[in-house]
Amino acid sequence: MIRIAVLVAIAAAIAGATWYFWPSPPLLPPAATPAFAVPAPPTGPVHPVPAVDPGPKPLPTLRESDATLLEALVGLAGAGPIANLLFPEDLVRRIVATIDNLPREAYAARLNPARPVPGPMKITGKGDSLAIAPGNAARYEPYVRALEGVDPKRLAATYFRLYPLFQQAYVELGYPNGYFNDRVVEVIDHLLDAPDAEVPVALAVPHVLYEYADPDLEGLSAGRKLMMRMGTRNESRVKARLRAIRAELSENPPPR
Repeated sequence: MIRIAVLVAIAAAIAGATWYFWPSPPLLPPAATPAFAVPAPPTGPVHPVPAVDPGPKPLPTLRESDATLLEALVGLAGAGPIANLLFPEDLVRRIVATIDNLPREAYAARLNPARPVPGPMKITGKGDSLAIAPGNAARYEPYVRALEGVDPKRLAATYFRLYPLFQQAYVELGYPNGYFNDRVVEVIDHLLDAPDAEVPVALAVPHVLYEYADPDLEGLSAGRKLMMRMGTRNESRVKARLRAIRAELSENPPPR
């Protein structure tokens, strides 16, 4: 028992000495607390819309807005052009969806607020000489004339008054953080930058439908293709009116 006690004491002494004289590991600085990025506050619209008094009556709901918008459009362009050129149902949503899609490859015809241009495309020539006929521009004349008949200042005032409806439709379209007026100005700039095609515009029929023979033209957006189909003179008239409208919708000048 004495020997065992002596051995235990010796072992304890060795362990204590080892612990005391063994070099301690260097102290490491405390781990840095990971920095979490603070989301930037929303910057707001690029082209803000002024607050406008809706008038003696509050704005209708989006679902019930057709009558209000039609009345406003008739006041701007007249009853005849509105009845002949526009669909009267679900107008706000149709306008928002079509404007949003014009810079894309295609847009849904079923959502277009404008009635289809009457008659087939007028063409001239065949084979390698196939092209859009000069007379095709006449098919677009009623639409261009109606646009020219709308005063840009009155149009902007009406649009600003009804803007909450357009913004709601834009959010519902899938842009919860977007601003519809920013998209409108962006699309106008896109259309204003449409190229001036050489006349006549050559066509091809690789399958069933007509296509532009020039691959660069065929690769244009749906909106720019529309600008070219309506003819050089009509395109110039539409661009002039779009510039005037844009000036009313934004204080920022268009990009150069």
